[in-house]
Amino acid sequence: MVEQHITNFEVRDYECDIQGIVNNSVYQNYLEHARHKFLKSKGINFTELAKNNINLVVIRAELDYKSPLISQDEFIISTHMVKTSKIKFAFHQTITRLSDNALILQAIVTGTSINEKGKPIRFSDLDDLV
Repeated sequence: MVEQHITNFEVRDYECDIQGIVNNSVYQNYLEHARHKFLKSKGINFTELAKNNINLVVIRAELDYKSPLISQDEFIISTHMVKTSKIKFAFHQTITRLSDNALILQAIVTGTSINEKGKPIRFSDLDDLV
């Protein structure tokens, strides 16, 4: 079984749109925060990497929205990572509402490592995370 990293969240009022549901763009922020927490839990400091000219960047995001969140909903994001090539990795993430265990969103966010010139590089530290 793949080890899942869990990040807890609560919807804040200002994240909702006129319909009273979380705006679709906000989910990207939730997912990014959970990916950073996942990396940090594995000893990889996103900020330190950037200072050393190693930048982890998103090159593709696939989000399947299943059900909306509303203000004050508590939810979790489960995250795990899969290497897809020597220079690419994919974060598989799900958002689940805690009150009823409803699946809210499924995502696959693909990334790569680039150097200060924007060229893809192999960041071997990620190999140990899968």
